[in-house]
Amino acid sequence: MKEFNYTITDPEGIHARPAGELVKAAKAFSSSITISKEGKTGDCKKIFAIMGLAVKNGNMVTITIDGEDEDAAFEAIKSFMEQNM
Repeated sequence: MKEFNYTITDPEGIHARPAGELVKAAKAFSSSITISKEGKTGDCKKIFAIMGLAVKNGNMVTITIDGEDEDAAFEAIKSFMEQNM
C-alpha cells in the first residue's frame, strides 16, 4: 500500500472536469485508489464519490493506492495531482 497527501491548489477545488480526468487516470490501473478528506473516503474510479467529498482550494487530501500495480499507479496519480489540481 502506498499513500501521499496533497493540498489542492486549483482555485475551484476538485470540480467536474478534473474529477472526471482523475477517474480516467485511476481506471487505467487495477489497484484500489481512494481519496480521503477529513475522515470521508471516496473511490477514485467513481466521479460521484470524488465530487461528494466537496474538496475546495486549500484542502488537503490523502490518496491511498493498494494493489498489484500500485507503484506505477502511485507515480501516475501523484503526477496527475501535481499537474492538474
